[in-house]
Amino acid sequence: MTAESVEHRRPRWPVPPQDGYTVDDLFTLPDLPPHTELIDGSLVFVTPQRAFHADAIDLLVSGLRQSVPPGFRVKREMTVILDRRNGPEPDVSVIRTDAITGPGQTSYEAKDVLLAIEVVSPDSESRDRTTKPQKYAAAGIANFWRVEQGGSSGRPIIHVYELDPMTKAYVHVGMHRERIKVDKPYSIDIDLTVIDNL
Repeated sequence: MTAESVEHRRPRWPVPPQDGYTVDDLFTLPDLPPHTELIDGSLVFVTPQRAFHADAIDLLVSGLRQSVPPGFRVKREMTVILDRRNGPEPDVSVIRTDAITGPGQTSYEAKDVLLAIEVVSPDSESRDRTTKPQKYAAAGIANFWRVEQGGSSGRPIIHVYELDPMTKAYVHVGMHRERIKVDKPYSIDIDLTVIDNL
């Protein structure tokens, strides 16, 4: 094997601009891996999903759609533009229907998001617990859920947060283990034990 053939197989990583990437770059750079996020002008690549992560997303999307009222839609893994240098991809979002422009759409604006949900993975713990919630709150997203894998049961534990408009920070308003029953952003009742059958 020659040095040239080894060099040819190496991935060509994009070299960031001096001031970092923008959301425009996120949508125009060629060959980015699926689910690449933009946080503070830096590209963040995700690791392969684990079964809990995929199952939790499926459970929440299905449960949220069962009672979603007219005017709202439930979306999974779509970029939310917070500002010029931040385009994270919540695992699940509830958005306003009038924000949908068509099947080729790749993102939503923060102002159209009513709920952002992050399912915590080992590689994203810090982002999902601190960075993203702070940014979602600063962008004015009224509701945030953080989903953790429970101890021995392996079932989801959902931490529910609501935005305090005075401080532009989230306030923890509940923790749900077997069932999540809340009235914001709409009336939601999901049996979390269903994950055992996924």
